[in-house]
Amino acid sequence: MPITYLIIGATVAVSLWAFNTPAVFARLKHWPYAEAQRGEYYRLLTGGFLHANYMHLLFNMITLYFFGGQVEGWFSALFAGVGPLLYLVFYLMAIVAASLATYYRYQRAPYFASIGASGATSAVLFAAILLSPTLSLYLMFIPIPIPGVVFGVFYLWYSSYAARHSSDNIDHLAHFYGAVFGFVFPIFLKPKLLLLFFQQLAHWLG
Repeated sequence: MPITYLIIGATVAVSLWAFNTPAVFARLKHWPYAEAQRGEYYRLLTGGFLHANYMHLLFNMITLYFFGGQVEGWFSALFAGVGPLLYLVFYLMAIVAASLATYYRYQRAPYFASIGASGATSAVLFAAILLSPTLSLYLMFIPIPIPGVVFGVFYLWYSSYAARHSSDNIDHLAHFYGAVFGFVFPIFLKPKLLLLFFQQLAHWLG
């Protein structure tokens, strides 16, 4: 998991730096209005390395730790020599893909800004679900394993609903599109993964 550790280390370092340096936080946050009006498109990426607080950072990095290794291992196994680099590209592209969703909605809204690795960690989680749709997931306060594919359907439904109706200051739109990107990108690289996904589901249901 060297790349996963590298991403965790970089995210923690940048987040801690921004916690203690407000100017850095303001300069790096994903701010669609500044991106559109000033051409500061680097924010589409850098916002994924910032977090609101320690709990926000901890939750995202725990998710990345537990599922990033599996996805990184898949990249390494199928793309000998370039797998780890391709996994890193996947993660960085996931940040941008999730940010683009809110960019197009809020580019004329100077009040809106977003931070956090949740879009990218959602991508990693959904790539893991694609590879193993019946993997067991646990929700806080629910000590019952939930099959990954069931969790994924609920996650997409809730993220879509919350993006339209919630006022909790969470970027649910980025969560939704990050998850979609994480599911689709590996299929783009290896189309047979979609068939294997349905075969695993059929075996599980049958």
